[in-house]
Amino acid sequence: MPMNPAEFYKHMGAHADPEGRLPLSRMTGWEIFPFEPEGLTVVPLAPPSLPEEPRHGEDPAECRACRPDAPPLWSDENWQIFHFAESGAPLVLGLQTRAHYDLPTLPDDLSAELGRLIVHLARAVEGLPHIARAHFSRWGDGGAHMHMFIYARPAGFAQLRGTCLAVWDDLLPAMPADLQQRDAEAVALALAVSYGGTATPA
Repeated sequence: MPMNPAEFYKHMGAHADPEGRLPLSRMTGWEIFPFEPEGLTVVPLAPPSLPEEPRHGEDPAECRACRPDAPPLWSDENWQIFHFAESGAPLVLGLQTRAHYDLPTLPDDLSAELGRLIVHLARAVEGLPHIARAHFSRWGDGGAHMHMFIYARPAGFAQLRGTCLAVWDDLLPAMPADLQQRDAEAVALALAVSYGGTATPA
């Protein structure tokens, strides 16, 4: 039988110190880890709290993602992409559905579109001459509206590769706005050509 939340918490506690802190993970020894392990400590794991607080947008009538404040960078009848300014990575984009779905409730036809769209978006981002890789992530704990993040990893910086890029993005100084905008518009135009949809002028 799977562990219930209380059993999971007890299992974790059996591996923690008297303050409830787990040992540092293997990740702290990776060359892509953005912090020096010396002096790092793990935050104690809090006990389970059920039921969980609802995410933003559980009620579609209150969902900000259904009524975005700014025009999208690119859109079609089902999808829209937004540019996140002030990122430390050269480019950070957000992909979301127009209609109010979450990933588990996404209809099969939109699921198929999502697969194609991700491939075309990766081609557009990695088509930038100074970008080595496009990283896609979906967590879904902050909002109930289907959304994904796309991080562009700069060429030549293998230290920023992999799962820690989102952390590095918060640590690196913001890229100049004009360079970000130029890259964002280039991706939107490339996507409009290869996949369809409309690139919105800045």
